[in-house]
Amino acid sequence: MGLHLHILLLQCLISTFVLNAFAFSDETVDKLLPVKSDGYCSRILRAQGTRREGFNEFRLRVEGDPELYSPGTTYRVTLYASSPSYFRGFTLIALKEGKEGDNDEDYAGNFEIIDEEDTQFMTNCPPAVTESTPRRRTRIQVFWTAPPSGAGCVILKASIVQKRIIYFQDEGSLTKRMCEKEPLSEGATERPIIDCCACGTAKYRMTFYGNWSEKVHPKDYPRRANHWSAIIGASHSKDYVLWEYGDYASEGVKQVAEFGSPVKMEEEIRQKGDDVLTVIKAKAQWPAWQPLNVRSAPSAEFSVDRTRHLMSFFTMLGPSPDWNVGLSAEDLCTKECGWAQKVVQDLIPWDAGTDNGVTYESPNKATIPPEKIRPLTSLDHPQSPFYDPEGGPITAVARVVIERIARKGEQCNIVPDTVDDIVADLAQEDKDEDDTPETCIYSNWSPWSACSSSTCDKGKRMRQRMLKAQLDLSVPCPHTQDFEPCMGPGCSDEVDASTCMVSEWITWSPCSVSCGMGMRSRERYVKQFPEDGSICQLPTEENEKCIVNEDCSPSSCLMTEWAEWEDCSATCGMGMKKRQRMVKMPPSDGTMCKTDLAEVEKCMMPECYTIPCLLSSWSEWSDCSVTCGKGMRTRQRMLKSPVELGECNEELEQVEKCMLPECPTDCMVSEWSEWSECNKSCGKGHVIRTRMIKLEPQFGGEPCPETVQRKKCKIRKCNRGSSDEKRRRKEAREKRRSKQSREEPQDEQHPGCKMRPWTVWTDCTKFCGGGIQERFMMVKRRFRNAQFTSCKDKKEIRACNVNPC
Repeated sequence: MGLHLHILLLQCLISTFVLNAFAFSDETVDKLLPVKSDGYCSRILRAQGTRREGFNEFRLRVEGDPELYSPGTTYRVTLYASSPSYFRGFTLIALKEGKEGDNDEDYAGNFEIIDEEDTQFMTNCPPAVTESTPRRRTRIQVFWTAPPSGAGCVILKASIVQKRIIYFQDEGSLTKRMCEKEPLSEGATERPIIDCCACGTAKYRMTFYGNWSEKVHPKDYPRRANHWSAIIGASHSKDYVLWEYGDYASEGVKQVAEFGSPVKMEEEIRQKGDDVLTVIKAKAQWPAWQPLNVRSAPSAEFSVDRTRHLMSFFTMLGPSPDWNVGLSAEDLCTKECGWAQKVVQDLIPWDAGTDNGVTYESPNKATIPPEKIRPLTSLDHPQSPFYDPEGGPITAVARVVIERIARKGEQCNIVPDTVDDIVADLAQEDKDEDDTPETCIYSNWSPWSACSSSTCDKGKRMRQRMLKAQLDLSVPCPHTQDFEPCMGPGCSDEVDASTCMVSEWITWSPCSVSCGMGMRSRERYVKQFPEDGSICQLPTEENEKCIVNEDCSPSSCLMTEWAEWEDCSATCGMGMKKRQRMVKMPPSDGTMCKTDLAEVEKCMMPECYTIPCLLSSWSEWSDCSVTCGKGMRTRQRMLKSPVELGECNEELEQVEKCMLPECPTDCMVSEWSEWSECNKSCGKGHVIRTRMIKLEPQFGGEPCPETVQRKKCKIRKCNRGSSDEKRRRKEAREKRRSKQSREEPQDEQHPGCKMRPWTVWTDCTKFCGGGIQERFMMVKRRFRNAQFTSCKDKKEIRACNVNPC
């Protein structure tokens, strides 16, 4: 790495730090080095900074302090200063070990900005992250997604600007080295080797993003009936394993892997008692892939605590022999005795070892004896849809994101929380105490709705309230809806000493036959035996008849059982729900299958309670859209009631016309006329041309230009006459001028001119709101000795109709 890496980091830092006159007091910049010819990260600076042995004032940390990274996994990276230190600027970069950053390929993984007010990507060094604005800070955080498999070891490196001194280190607290974790093959799943030391509990949301599609995995992609089965999993202790590489599949795992049925797996999970904290379930997806704007990704929430801090789940990709994806024993407890903020994992399919099929739609053929669970590889079989003769990695078919959404109880982790963590950890599960912030103003709760159950089975009822005002926008206002468990009319919640407590019924088992009438069963287990020692009298097993594929003739289809009903389309009132099934085998006579694959029926949710929308006051009118003349102006108001309470049809914006003083109008003139004939028949004379004024200037517009132009002309020389004749002509001209001046006296106000009288005033340009009138005085005659500037047409303007409209 050496000096070149320092140069790269410091160049990126200083060029974006807006220190045009950046100078060091004792540690100064020696000189500028020319950029390399490739132009990548221009103007590299060499800076000599202070390096202190054992200097741990600043630290670069990756959440969990891992020595190995999983390809494609996202980690939280923190750069912080120990009290009382601080830093003003920084640079953060990730390089492949042994690379110097000369090319794009030298950089490892991708950074993701968490807070745009604090961090940003560099404009001249895009793979690096720096500060948004130079200021004092003690902590910044970003996400870093590890590179794909094969990148090798990675160096995460930071430079710090404190005051006017740059600190950097080759080794130590500002450098983090991580190497790629070797993928598991035939070995067992990694197990946690230390106990969890976190306190309290944490709540997480798991979101599953399926990426198995014809576009990503085109080979032999099953266009018909492709789907993900219902997700099943649990948060559990280290003493229980749902599934793991190198182990054999349980009966529950086999049922999911081959048939997509989670019934047996859920039964196995619930029988583990205190080793399980939460059963994780999410609905199936038909088809396997759709855009997120068409169908949201399935998700489920679960909790963990100190003893049950592991999370496992899996789902089948169908149709397939026994192929699944999932996580096994994912540890959400950190070394710092806290709870992981976010886990992102790309998933590749694994083989449950119970079926010998090698293609998506291979016929069922049991593996005898069963084999151990193992990940699929690209060299398994030439007919495999994932086969690659070069043995490259399989493209991930799914991604799972696990995000912490709340913590409960006293926490004991030693790493300070960010503001985002504190906001996310509002105790949203506490119903007994009113934790409503004082800055949130609500309406009273609505009456409770009717119970969703009409029998003695458990149901739920709902009430709502409206958020009237949020006085502090930085403090979230929770709980506009409230739910509580209930039982149908005539049922009692009281339990006497001779009553046993049982679980809810596990979903029905598959029908015992694939065609015709058979039997199916469901079970429940005793959660608490009667306190008086008597035998529990409640049934724990039920059986009923079932019909699958009523028509068993050669022209009939062999269908799977109906899947579970999907959630009701409405959250309150009347809605619709749907369930689906798929074709297991087409008719043996080659005809088309005419059986319905989907079924729809009405569903009734708790009664809707309508709350009118709450609006803020109108804002002030905006400025007019123009600076003169006619324009528009607007005003707005905001919807203050929560969106989930229903659509609000009230007007949120108003528009009206506005009028400002008239815009200035410039003078407009016509084109020049043709030049006139010369005014002399011989000798020197002149010609003229004119143009007319089409529109006089108004309201301060540009004045009119000249309207007459004159230029000299010469026709031919005149014949010279006698001097007496010339003298007589001159005397006659002077006599005529003298007589004319005596007969026509000049206007004292307009010397050299004779003016016509003023015209009458024109009509007012407006009926109200202020208009103008004009009148004109035209030149009747201009004497030879008159100057042009003192003898020209006159115009007067006056206001009229000034009364408001």
